Amino acid sequence: MTVRLKLALTVLATGLVTALGVITAVLYGFQRFEHETTFQRANAFLARVTANYDDLLDLQQRQPEEFRAWLRGLVLYEPDTQLYVLDGEGTVIVSTGQTALSPGFKVALGPVQAAVERGRGGRGTGYVMGDDPERMDADAVIAAWPLRRAVIRNEANVAGYLYLVCHTDDSPAARWAALRRSLAGPTLAPIAGIVALATLFAALIIAAVTRPLRRLTEAVASLSARGLEDDPGSTPPALLAAPGRDEFGQLTGAFAMMLETLRRQWAALRRLDHFRREGVSNLSHDLRSPLTATVACLETLQARWSEDPARAEDHRLVEVALRNTRNAARLVQSLGDLARLDEPAFELRREPVDAVELLDQIRARFAERAASQGVTLRIDEPVDAGPAVAALDVELFERAVANLVDNALKFCSRGAAIVLSALRRDGQLEVCVADSGPGIAAADLPHLFDRFYQARQSVAPATGEGGKGLGLAIVKRIAELHGGRVDVASQPGAGTQVRLWLPAAVSG
Repeated sequence: MTVRLKLALTVLATGLVTALGVITAVLYGFQRFEHETTFQRANAFLARVTANYDDLLDLQQRQPEEFRAWLRGLVLYEPDTQLYVLDGEGTVIVSTGQTALSPGFKVALGPVQAAVERGRGGRGTGYVMGDDPERMDADAVIAAWPLRRAVIRNEANVAGYLYLVCHTDDSPAARWAALRRSLAGPTLAPIAGIVALATLFAALIIAAVTRPLRRLTEAVASLSARGLEDDPGSTPPALLAAPGRDEFGQLTGAFAMMLETLRRQWAALRRLDHFRREGVSNLSHDLRSPLTATVACLETLQARWSEDPARAEDHRLVEVALRNTRNAARLVQSLGDLARLDEPAFELRREPVDAVELLDQIRARFAERAASQGVTLRIDEPVDAGPAVAALDVELFERAVANLVDNALKFCSRGAAIVLSALRRDGQLEVCVADSGPGIAAADLPHLFDRFYQARQSVAPATGEGGKGLGLAIVKRIAELHGGRVDVASQPGAGTQVRLWLPAAVSG
């Protein structure tokens, strides 16, 4: 999900929540206004009645039926209103409703007294909710006025109350109709207009804010695809334009400066890497001739002194010198090979071959050495496996597998076994070199293919038999050039399995 879409959804959700909040506030305010208006009208009505008839209790006692009919006449044109006469304890004495109340029925006296205080004291706006004798499961807006009997003393206690209950239609249909009337054009249209206008402004702001970010993202993607080229024409136009003064402009300018710095550093690294490869290649080439000559001289001395008992000590020293010189020659050759493989212009010479046949040739090459060490070297060919044909650089493939076999022979003791195998699986060629040697410690596995890293220390480096950590690095580089990978699985005392995963396509 893009940032622009996230912002748009956030603005939309905010607008909807705001609209719902506004509608809720309007409904709540409308309901409160309706209740306060009803209370004020009811309170004014009771004040007029009691002002014109100050002996209502006496009239009720003298003529109960006529008094009840007279009360009904007062609310004849207010079908949602019922009028009651209460005694001082809240007991209903007279009711204009159709529901027959049980004898001694009482309403809560607290709301009645609160309505009296609010109606006569004029304590600001507000309303009082109290008992509805006909519908005791719901409250209603009430108004009350105190009644006193006709006595000489004006400070006499309240003898009763004139109690007015303003019913509201609580049916769902009525409430829905009221809601539609409340949200009709005069209310809903302005709210919808405000939300639409705010959404439009938000969309314009989102577009203005995210447009530079989108351009910068496209520029970064373009650079990722092209790389750090030296050609100035490869710079995306978004980074060539004059940066603005806002935060995005500053970010674009900083990114352009960083790109220029990276290009300078990348050019310097490329020059240094070229010098390194060229130097290593030249050094390897220059050292091969003297090392070859030295090996030839040492071999001559070894052959000349091998039959002379008086030169036994000299013969032993020549053997040590010859072994280390040969190891140095292999190291020089490996350095040259790595420098050649690291060249950007290096290309593979692929051809369709059967990997099992190549493995058999490698086995034959190392058969005599393996037999002299008492190590079994064989090829494992699954019966149901098809031909392991793939497009490979034969020379490099043989070099990689030979390095793995040579490395295994260095550390396998007498009685061990080395098994070579190759098969096609899921569009890949899997080549495995497994041995039953001493294995490799878990701490060494992540660094096994690092250059100049020696994992197995069981062989003293001074002897030169342990190598210099370049053989497996060459294996990894050859696998990468083929578009594959190499991994290793090993446990101390349980042997080692090194696998090459190479593309199995046979077309060049």
